[in-house]
Amino acid sequence: MIHPTSDCQSKRIGHGTRIWQFTVVLHDAKIGRDCNICSHCFIENNVVIGDRVTVKCGVQLWDGLRVEDDVFIGPNVTFTNDKHPMSRSAEWMCLQTLVESGASIGANATILPGITIGKDAVVGAGSVVTKDVPSGATVVGNPARPIRSINSEA
Repeated sequence: MIHPTSDCQSKRIGHGTRIWQFTVVLHDAKIGRDCNICSHCFIENNVVIGDRVTVKCGVQLWDGLRVEDDVFIGPNVTFTNDKHPMSRSAEWMCLQTLVESGASIGANATILPGITIGKDAVVGAGSVVTKDVPSGATVVGNPARPIRSINSEA
């Protein structure tokens, strides 16, 4: 299902995926099966999204982002892809960011470029992620710091 008010230019959209109102998906983006892309999102060309991913309202997915299966991306999460952004810079360098399977990113979190968020990791709402997040860890704050691991009690 692609809502009639969205601008979905890509033909690489998996079966069962829903793309809601006022969302733009550029030509070379790849979105897996059974995803839910909520309203007011933007998905750039060099983006790959796995299966059963939820992207809540107001999220922009920029070139270089890889999202594996069963990931949750909360409302207004901000991804970045350039460590030193400058207008019209010839030295622009796109860094790849990876969100591994089962990860969950809370509302309004900011993810700096070149980061890996590990399998089943949780990023708390409003956190600013400046370093890789280990698999199974929960991180919160600015900068985001671990508060627990899936392998620990606290």
